[in-house]
Amino acid sequence: MTSELAGKSFITTRIDKLTNWARKNSLWPMPFGTACCAIELMATLASRFDLARFGAEAIRFTPRQCDLMIVAGRVSIKELPILRRIWDQMPEPKWCIAMGACCSSGGIFNTYTMVQGIDRFVPVDVYIPGCPPRPEAVIDAVMKIQKLVEQDSWQNYKQELMEKRRKEKIYKGPFYPWRNR
Repeated sequence: MTSELAGKSFITTRIDKLTNWARKNSLWPMPFGTACCAIELMATLASRFDLARFGAEAIRFTPRQCDLMIVAGRVSIKELPILRRIWDQMPEPKWCIAMGACCSSGGIFNTYTMVQGIDRFVPVDVYIPGCPPRPEAVIDAVMKIQKLVEQDSWQNYKQELMEKRRKEKIYKGPFYPWRNR
């Protein structure tokens, strides 16, 4: 056996580790930018901060090619069905970043037209605080998503486990008036 392998190189690994390594280093973000946070997201992609170092520079504007949604800015009630449709069209596994105070909790826009936190409708994995958050915070959030991806397992993607995990992440707060329509 040793004479057969002499002078030949080989690598052994687990499939989980290999696929997670490839996923974590090739995130394809789907930007959903509606306000000033979207400008900070664009600055993160520019040469000064260079999100490409983390393998997340391939911004795609079609949800069927994305695995990371970055919701940047406030979301109005009229935009919510669009956000939800985009989220539903993204293939599994998928992750979400809520960027900014408006997206995470409604921010200063405590009105009937704004969604007070997208985590009531889309499961959020990482929250970025700030108004608007700095590009360094966006990079930190991408690194946190990479850690989540690295610790993931293919066994988590059975249909019943995915549904249970998504339902656990959705915030179960008070009902909104527009849900009764």
